[in-house]
Amino acid sequence: MRPPALDWSIENCTIARAMEVLGERWTMVVLREVFNGVRRFDDMRVRTGIPRQVLTNRLATLVEQGVLRREPYREPGSRVRHEYRLTDKGLDLWPVLVAVLGWGDRYLADPEGSPLTVAHRECGGEVRVELCCARGHEVAGPRDVVPRPGPGARRRAD
Repeated sequence: MRPPALDWSIENCTIARAMEVLGERWTMVVLREVFNGVRRFDDMRVRTGIPRQVLTNRLATLVEQGVLRREPYREPGSRVRHEYRLTDKGLDLWPVLVAVLGWGDRYLADPEGSPLTVAHRECGGEVRVELCCARGHEVAGPRDVVPRPGPGARRRAD
């Protein structure tokens, strides 16, 4: 049986476009650090072990894409430097990081567990990603959804 998805083009796919921004390994590590409050270049480099040039490139891309913004700061007696803050576009990536963390915890954690958890500030409960449709119904898994062309879809020319 031919999948209906083959009837529309994926050349303008927003998943592919998002992965152009986020798909490099170190990008998610940088975002993890900024979400955890590590905002300065040297702190990120030391904490993560990301090579200097790779970190420079990742931060530049995230600033260029509007995910992070640079904020100047100056330590007494030092030159002006920048720290990196999340924009609204960056903050909207929080559920993505929580989903990746949950997947990693389930399939890749060491026997003693994950070195990072996230908890609801108000009650202390563990935070996880759950899916629901626009009408509020829980979506338990991929078999509960059907892909269909969106408003920007184009019919494939065979």
